[in-house]
Amino acid sequence: MRAKTLLTIIALSVPLIALGQAHDASVANHQPHYYDITDYGIDPQNVTYADHIAPILQRSCQSCHRPGGGGPMSLLSFDEVQPWAAIIMYRTAIRDRMGAMPPFFLEKDIGIDGFKEDSSLSDLELAMIQAWASNGAPRGNPANEPEPLVWNDSDAWTLGEPDLVLRGPDMTRPAIGPDWWGDIGLVPTGLTEDRYVKSIEVRELNNIPVDEGTNTVGGRYIFHHMTYGSGVLNDQGTAIDPETRVSWPIHEVGRNADIFSEKAGRLLAANSALHLNAAHLHSNGRETTGHLEFGITFFPLGYEPQYTRRGPRTGNGIDLDIVPNKAGQEVHNYVVLQEHTKIMAFEPHLHAPGVRMCMEAIWGHNNITLNCVGYDHNWVKQYVYEDDKAPLLPKGTILHTIAYMDTTAANPNLADARNWAGGGRRSVSNMFIDLGYSVSLTEEQFQAEMASRRALMQSRNEYDLGCPLCWAPEPVSASVAQGND
Repeated sequence: MRAKTLLTIIALSVPLIALGQAHDASVANHQPHYYDITDYGIDPQNVTYADHIAPILQRSCQSCHRPGGGGPMSLLSFDEVQPWAAIIMYRTAIRDRMGAMPPFFLEKDIGIDGFKEDSSLSDLELAMIQAWASNGAPRGNPANEPEPLVWNDSDAWTLGEPDLVLRGPDMTRPAIGPDWWGDIGLVPTGLTEDRYVKSIEVRELNNIPVDEGTNTVGGRYIFHHMTYGSGVLNDQGTAIDPETRVSWPIHEVGRNADIFSEKAGRLLAANSALHLNAAHLHSNGRETTGHLEFGITFFPLGYEPQYTRRGPRTGNGIDLDIVPNKAGQEVHNYVVLQEHTKIMAFEPHLHAPGVRMCMEAIWGHNNITLNCVGYDHNWVKQYVYEDDKAPLLPKGTILHTIAYMDTTAANPNLADARNWAGGGRRSVSNMFIDLGYSVSLTEEQFQAEMASRRALMQSRNEYDLGCPLCWAPEPVSASVAQGND
């Protein structure tokens, strides 16, 4: 009997899965999520700031809502929080759409749930906030409040002190002026040996006083985003060798730091430089001078990544036809995976009309919704999978991404709901890209990854959305098959 491979038996080995997009993607029709605290056996009268709300704010809110943070108000104490109780209840209840707080827009009721640095609130946490606010926002016993977190200042790194900090050039924008795009040069790394990067965090430092509030996140900054790469410098130190170029995730306003998989560190070579090749700067209402800093943490010396080949990028930044005054517009993109692929991160990138993006994996009659997330152009976020949750897809899979646009007056990010827009770099134009990243796997690596995933499942009654072939029969080698003939 000739051995069969996984790719020929999928239709016989896994059930039909078709998870559609269950939510209305328009801004106007999105309703907040409200929960009854009594469903959890908790008396609403007993929910207090000291015992229930302060710990939530410390975990998911205060990194921004503090002096010098990106948030418009400080939420460090009861006296600061209590006047905002009704607003906090509403903004957290939006949960996974434009305007939600905290800005982690993952739809929890569909697809994979297992992400690093997940600041989103659970159903129970939302129920506690809603019960507390509806009951007059009581403080409770101040002695029960958690110890205040110590925030150094706005210069603190969210991932801790990096191993290497690289500083970009100072840039100045007038109080009012057009957006500016361009190449702002090279930043030599000073490395004398190759190192693999474990994490990279990009932040803007500028001369805006940290104790002055702003109405928007973008109001604190002049860099909207920075597209950059790295590579070995030429002999003159004036350019990087294109053959050695390594791409890095794009920095954007409101975006979280990048933490790479233990198996897929990214190379920063000896005698290299960052090339800040595509900056987008904007005015924010006051003349501002600022620069970017890149905080880099390395894997230990001697580390070698298991996966080095990058997977495909999906989306369509060209053939876009977004009409005015219409909600629920969809844009689709399909990519056939040429190699086995592990998706490490999902990062929707749209522009002002964008409100949602979904990613599906199609294999034969199986149509698996991997994830859907809301989108807010004020808070661009990446969603990095936990290693044992990351989609593990066989070659031949069709990766399908869907963007949802709302160009009605209900979308507050639009400059004018009457305008048609195609593709373009300006925020009033459109983009449709998944800026997340993936790696390509050999057959041996793919089988090893699936074996690890199967070991985490208790029985064949469990199904891993991120591993559609996990319970397919394992392939038999040609030599074994011939011996069984």
